[in-house]
Amino acid sequence: MPLYEHTFLARQDVTQAQVEALMKEFEGVVAEGQGKVTKQEYWGLKGLAFKIKKNRKAHYAFFNIDAPPAAVAEMERRMGINSDVIRFLTVRVDEHETEPSAQMRKQDREERGDRGGFGGGGRGFGGPRGDRGGGGGFRGDREGGSTFRSRPPRDGDSPRPPRDGDRGPRPPRDGDAPRAPRAPREGNTGSET
Repeated sequence: MPLYEHTFLARQDVTQAQVEALMKEFEGVVAEGQGKVTKQEYWGLKGLAFKIKKNRKAHYAFFNIDAPPAAVAEMERRMGINSDVIRFLTVRVDEHETEPSAQMRKQDREERGDRGGFGGGGRGFGGPRGDRGGGGGFRGDREGGSTFRSRPPRDGDSPRPPRDGDRGPRPPRDGDAPRAPRAPREGNTGSET
């Protein structure tokens, strides 16, 4: 029989127990169609990249399915009717992964406290509140002054006094052509009445 990976998203305001009940219900639909769900995973309540049917978060659930196409089609039909399911995706695969999915491995890593070297906080780049450790703010707040570059002077600009760290104008390079003054544009004489 064909193999499928199936993920569905349930509304944010249902409970985890209700999501697990939905998982059992859809597993039963697959079993009615002479198929079987070989693996089930509940990935938890996660934020969405954009609102889906007025939901900013959703409960994610994952199945590995070994079933005929008709059983999967019936499960998808019932998911489309169910008001608690906001999205689903079924993908046919050549073989199922035997180990836990990447989402489950990520949850294990978070539970163990393996943070990956960004200050030990886990959120953002710093401590548990997501602060960045060393203050933050604009680069101009740091030692050494601003890293913003000023624009080169234009004709008619008054010269400004040099500041600390200014390098001055760039010396001409080979191949630089001298700039000629601009000619006035047609119809823009400035004496319109």
